[in-house]
Amino acid sequence: MEDDNGLRIKKKTAVRDMSGRPGNRITREKESGIMKISLQGISDKRQWEEKGYSLPAYDMARTIKATRENPFWIHFGAGNLFRSFHAAVVQNLLNDGKLDRGILVAEGFDYEIIEKMYTPHDNLGIAVTLRADGTVDKNVVGSVAEALPLDSGNDAAFGRLKEIFAKDSLQMATFTITEKGYSLVNGNGEMLSDVAADFAAGPKRPASYMGKVSSLLYARYCAGEKPVALVSTDNCSHNGDKLYAAVSAFAEAWVENRKAEAGFLQYINSEKVSFPWSMIDKITPRPDASVEKILQEDGVEDLAPVITSKNTYVAPFVNAEETEYLVIEDDFPNGRPQLEDGGILFTDRETVEKVEKMKVCTCLNPLHTCLAIFGCLLGYRKISDEMQDELLVKLVEKVGYQEGLPVVVNPGILDPKEFIDTVLRVRVPNPFMPDTPQRIATDTSQKLAIRFGETVKAYQRSERLSVDDLQMIPLVFAGWIRYLMAVDDQGEPFGLSPDPLLGALCPQTAKMKLGDTNVETFIRPIMENAQIFGVNLYEAGLADKVYGYFRELIAGPGAVRRTLEKYV
Repeated sequence: MEDDNGLRIKKKTAVRDMSGRPGNRITREKESGIMKISLQGISDKRQWEEKGYSLPAYDMARTIKATRENPFWIHFGAGNLFRSFHAAVVQNLLNDGKLDRGILVAEGFDYEIIEKMYTPHDNLGIAVTLRADGTVDKNVVGSVAEALPLDSGNDAAFGRLKEIFAKDSLQMATFTITEKGYSLVNGNGEMLSDVAADFAAGPKRPASYMGKVSSLLYARYCAGEKPVALVSTDNCSHNGDKLYAAVSAFAEAWVENRKAEAGFLQYINSEKVSFPWSMIDKITPRPDASVEKILQEDGVEDLAPVITSKNTYVAPFVNAEETEYLVIEDDFPNGRPQLEDGGILFTDRETVEKVEKMKVCTCLNPLHTCLAIFGCLLGYRKISDEMQDELLVKLVEKVGYQEGLPVVVNPGILDPKEFIDTVLRVRVPNPFMPDTPQRIATDTSQKLAIRFGETVKAYQRSERLSVDDLQMIPLVFAGWIRYLMAVDDQGEPFGLSPDPLLGALCPQTAKMKLGDTNVETFIRPIMENAQIFGVNLYEAGLADKVYGYFRELIAGPGAVRRTLEKYV
């Protein structure tokens, strides 16, 4: 069966009803054809299954009750990645009978996500997997047993969260709150005002995100110093250390200010509380209108997205790619279920770091950045469309296979070449993933040092490789400086993606125009900036190459493609 967008809807095998017993459906003759995302709405499983949906295959009422009474996993961050990954893993394990409890979620940045999306839909959501072969999997996820705002001003909700953290059964708290969520300072290194206020006031009613998390952990300490793992699954390096640094800072301040018992700091630093590292990888763009249309044509109602007062875009469904990785350091003081059965990989800290470097420094993120920069310059609006461009395909292949792989340390748990193969053959070309070069180009000045600079440094250290061997990475550097001119390859202006350094960099690139030939004076300060590239390009011996490429890229309209044709 195929819809108007060319997506083939995969029929799923029928599963048991919610009680696990056949013939226990509610006949809804008066409401025939109505498909709502709610517990009542999915009670007539037949009509959902006929349209290719997988539904919870376990007794939901019993599971919800058991989860609330003895929770083992709470997650902070109720966004799309959680709903398409963490909650889906738990759902699959519940369906297979390998778990008897679901997951809890708390949202600490935008409470309206809970109020306007989770509560009206009984914590259910549709996870839509967009496969590269054009098929679509539609899964009604019911593993979220309770959703709460992480709001210290809400006595009922915050009290309930403290109750959860006091439970013997709690084994892990995971996070997807973005790297910024762990920071206690602003861009200038100054302590955030709510953090400073929380340091002084103590754990009773904190306002900052990390203050509220630390307050819950203090509740667990007061309940008997019970063990727990706090696991950041955010897409940032050494994420567990970032979480530990924030929580320990609160513990130190509260103990020093006599707002918490002295033993709290010792508890944080004991073997009873762990902060494992992890590496997560799954592309989950915001809910897309084409996916909404598929669900609407199936008869699903009340799908309209909501834009909250904090400008969060949420819908009753999420769409994501089929490929996913979650590698976690196996350090759980209170134990954990066999989540390996759900596809999560557990290993040691050293291996997590190798996987992280493999992904971020060579095998995925640099390739994305290449496509983002040149996609914007060449006028592309979808990343997948760029993979129909032979020049761009060759560019990312050379950056990944030829220049990146020689310096990758194989982590063993994932094979680097196979990882790149999947990126370039399955993930990035997926025409049904609505990702854009403009989104990926966001904050590029903050990414180049890690995504390419680490490879440059590896070449500098190597006894068998030379920086002179690098041809494509310098071309990408030149392409990014060309991008900063905010003029595409046709000579037309375009809007730059948000980046904290645009205010400092764009005045330099604004002094140039297409066709200029003597422009090194303008871009030299950029090329000397080791914070941007990870190295000073002059000191690294790359400046002449980057500048040469740049002059060719600005020779006039069409020069970007001609330069790619010449060198790629």
